[in-house]
Amino acid sequence: MISTAEFFKYFQWSGIATIAFAVVTILALFLNWAFKFRLVGATGFMIVLTSGLFALGLVPIVHTNVPGALHYSLIYDNGSDRATIVVAAPVTEAGLDATLRQAAADLYSYGRSGSADKQLKVRARSVIHPRPGVSEPLVLGEVTRSLSGGEEGALDVRIDRANLAKVVQTKA
Repeated sequence: MISTAEFFKYFQWSGIATIAFAVVTILALFLNWAFKFRLVGATGFMIVLTSGLFALGLVPIVHTNVPGALHYSLIYDNGSDRATIVVAAPVTEAGLDATLRQAAADLYSYGRSGSADKQLKVRARSVIHPRPGVSEPLVLGEVTRSLSGGEEGALDVRIDRANLAKVVQTKA
């Protein structure tokens, strides 16, 4: 993964190229070259590219990795305050706790508006088949985190031990 220091280095080189494009564009405008407007477009593109590299050089790009987290799939996300993930068996209580924390970290972003209470709720579920032809979805746990608390928001993890025992019993 490219670090912020590398993005800042690319920003510097892109800034030099942008200044060079701007000088050539101004020269083309004064000398009335036929391709002067193409240079205006190329200079504008370089300005946008340089601005983007500058922004990426400022903001750290990090991925939180929670030890012990299981693989999960996102099955529902309203883009605001609710999301649902599915975890496959075998599931343990410690693994489910770590997975819920990982999902809360992965799904948190500044762009989520949330509800009136400004909370993101991520539910973990699994599906068991007690008899052939019968499927029973079970909510295994839920994590709630503040959308206004920043990256280090407090997590409230709740695990439904009865449903977790059903999944373990059915898969065994």
